[in-house]
Order: sequence, then structure tokens, then C-alpha cells
Amino acid sequence: MVEVDSQHIDNQNAVYLPHHGVLREDKTTTKLRIVFDASCKGVNGFSLNDDLLVGPKLQQDLRHILMRWRTHKICITADIIKMYRMVRVAEEDTDFQRLLWRSTPDEPLRHYKLLRLTFGTACAPYLAVKSLQR
Repeated sequence: MVEVDSQHIDNQNAVYLPHHGVLREDKTTTKLRIVFDASCKGVNGFSLNDDLLVGPKLQQDLRHILMRWRTHKICITADIIKMYRMVRVAEEDTDFQRLLWRSTPDEPLRHYKLLRLTFGTACAPYLAVKSLQR
């Protein structure tokens, strides 16, 4: 995530993702987790997910994965949200993942753009799996 230059803030094509923080006092490493909502409709009646190309389904059906799971002595699990963070978004597409943020209510709002694939966008599953296959 990087702050948007003041000269690029007024980009008419920029999309600001609605988001909220989830505070977990019991966690020691990540107390605040940000949740993005790319399905939220804007003033034009469309969401970012409405405009994104989904792409074909590349991952196998869950029931096939679970059936194969039983054939091995040892199985490994992973958090797929972290997989999305490994995929960098092309520079020309980062304006479609903007957000407003401030650390305290006293600070002015700052404009940021996300540089990594965002969990919850319609194209994220396709892009993440396709990146792993390359």
C-alpha cells in the first residue's frame, strides 16, 4: 500500500473500496485486520466486482480436493488470504483499489492505493491460481 500523490488524487477512474477494521484484542501479532468490500454498490449503482472479469475457474472442486485428502498420511493446510497478498497488481490497475485511511480521528484522511491482489474481489481467485501456475 502506498500513498497517492496529491497530483493524482482527482483521478476520475479511481475506485475507492469500502472497508472496515476488525479489532482482535486477543491477537498478539495482528490486532487490526482490514476487511474490504468490493461488492458494495457505489453512487452509480455498480460495484468494483460488477466491472471485473472473473476468468475461468482454475482450481479443482472442493469435493475432489477432500476426497484426495483422505489418500495421504500427511496433509498440509494454508491460509489462502495470504496467497492473494503474494500477487502484485499491475501499476496501471492500482487506482482501482484505492482507500481512505487515517490512524487517529484527529488526522486528515489520506488516499492510498493497494499494490497487491485484494481478497474479496471477483477476479482474485483466478489471478492468484494463474500466478501460481506460471
